[in-house]
Amino acid sequence: MFFHKKETIQTVNIGEANPKFAQLLLEQFGGATGELTAALQYWVQSFHVEHPGIRDMLQDIAIEEFSHLEMVGRLIEAHTKDTDQTEAFKSSLFAVRGIGPHFLDSQGSAWTANYINEGGDVVRDLRANIAAEAGARQTYEALIKLAADEGTKKTLVHLLSREISHTKMFMKALDSLGKLDDPFFGNVQPDETVDIYYNLSSDGEADQRGPWNSDQDFEYVAQPIPQGQPTPVRQ
Repeated sequence: MFFHKKETIQTVNIGEANPKFAQLLLEQFGGATGELTAALQYWVQSFHVEHPGIRDMLQDIAIEEFSHLEMVGRLIEAHTKDTDQTEAFKSSLFAVRGIGPHFLDSQGSAWTANYINEGGDVVRDLRANIAAEAGARQTYEALIKLAADEGTKKTLVHLLSREISHTKMFMKALDSLGKLDDPFFGNVQPDETVDIYYNLSSDGEADQRGPWNSDQDFEYVAQPIPQGQPTPVRQ
């Protein structure tokens, strides 16, 4: 059951309309990193989750993302309303599609369910969600840098902040499962190569070492030798 309140979850005000900037905002309405993608991704994931607390968290965040979709939609509507005679409006997607938000990205490509990343395993899904929030945060940061209107910028900063909040929540949920920094999940046991690092970009003294290929955690193979059989030459 859903109830929609007519007030947005946070105040949305703009001072000066800019339809060309509204086209950029479409990225967070109908784009790959947008709020619709996040809302549907987390909502669908929640149906796979048996842990009641994590299921509730996914549903709470999904509904908040729908609220953010409404905020971005209000921004787009405000930036395109009463601007149909301007040259900026005529050079934007809204000249053809009409004012207000559409399920398109900033380049005019339609939203697709291919953007949704869910796989039926809570650990896999939570990790995918951390990546999704990182993508959204990066997009919001780019929009903030391009925003001239202070009211718009304030709204975008709030949305960026919530992406960081959601990332922390997903990380805490992974940590509660003991999977925040554990690469293994599932039931199939890995083979003996699981702790091997192959140096396949060898450049002698310029080879880089770090925690990702340390001798403490990995068997470092400096010069890998193929172990398989050569491909037979067909006559």
